[in-house]
Amino acid sequence: MGKDYYAILGVAKNADDDTIKKAYRKQALKWHPDRNKDKAEEAKKKFQEVGEAFEVLSDKNKRTIYDQYGEEGLKGGAPPPGAGGAEGGFPGGFGGFPGGGGTRTYTFNMGGGGPGGGGGFKPFHPSDADDIFKHFFASMGGGGGMGGMPRGGGSSRMYGDDDDDMLGGGGGMPGGFGFGGGGGMPRGARRQQQTPQKPPAIKRPLPISLEDLYKGTTKRLKVTRKVRDGATGRTMNTDKILTINVKPGWKAGTKIRFPGEGDELENGQTQDIEFIVEEKPHPTFKREGDNLRTTITLSLAEALTGFSKTITTLDGRRLAVNNKNAVVQPGQESVVQNEGMPNSKTGRKGNLIIKYDVKFPTSLTSQQQEAIKNAF
Repeated sequence: MGKDYYAILGVAKNADDDTIKKAYRKQALKWHPDRNKDKAEEAKKKFQEVGEAFEVLSDKNKRTIYDQYGEEGLKGGAPPPGAGGAEGGFPGGFGGFPGGGGTRTYTFNMGGGGPGGGGGFKPFHPSDADDIFKHFFASMGGGGGMGGMPRGGGSSRMYGDDDDDMLGGGGGMPGGFGFGGGGGMPRGARRQQQTPQKPPAIKRPLPISLEDLYKGTTKRLKVTRKVRDGATGRTMNTDKILTINVKPGWKAGTKIRFPGEGDELENGQTQDIEFIVEEKPHPTFKREGDNLRTTITLSLAEALTGFSKTITTLDGRRLAVNNKNAVVQPGQESVVQNEGMPNSKTGRKGNLIIKYDVKFPTSLTSQQQEAIKNAF
């Protein structure tokens, strides 16, 4: 029998067209080489097998031949002993294959007459897996490209409101098509289709400290997702590590989306996971856009006679702040250029704004009162 195409797609032998399309989508995304660079050779082989299985099972004629004679018969080998029909041939009076079989492949031709009379067979070669993949998703209205395919299995990408993740919305796969032989694309009129609506993304908060938003960092997050077993249809939980490279200057509300890394739904679609940055409160600094704001507390004596203070920056440097010649008013502010937050797009830094909080004494002794009067 050769390859078991039903097992490759994880479907039963009585599976209908929609089930086969859903199964292909799941397996093709699972084994696409762009998502399996750590096991490229295995993925390439599996991806080709999945495409070949779908090409056969989604075509009524090829599937009929395969069900009777298996992969060997479909690709040109003689029918198994006792399969019926003419010796070395297929039903319909086909007398035999040129060259006695071997590695040649054939596909069923309903309208033609082959050697030996009746319905005949044309050479059939499995199409290139990439061609099958591109055409399949193009039929969904998403174009033939890779769109938002996750790279490396666990890397993230930033997105805007106008991004369209073509692979994020699968569903029941509208339209039906089979692939012709010789590696070519199928012919025939296109069916009018409706693009399936993507399921809503799973949204998760991502709290990040101001230090990490200042310097940048790498976050590795363990997520538990629900997937459906292709053979049994049962739901099971699996864990995966997702990696987020936090850029210096990211702001609260920044969204990081992982296409297809969420739960797998009953209709075959898979949700995206979307993380939303939240800024953790900081004991010293408050962010205002690209600027940072902090407060320095001064005594009345320091405000009147001068002071020297040290501020520890978000990257651990010691920043000296002093005033020896001017009186500091309560609520007065000063600005230190280029000591604010970096801008994630330009890399330039904002400013550090320092507000002075002057603490007045709650009471004065008579000597202090006299000294102040004498001083002024």
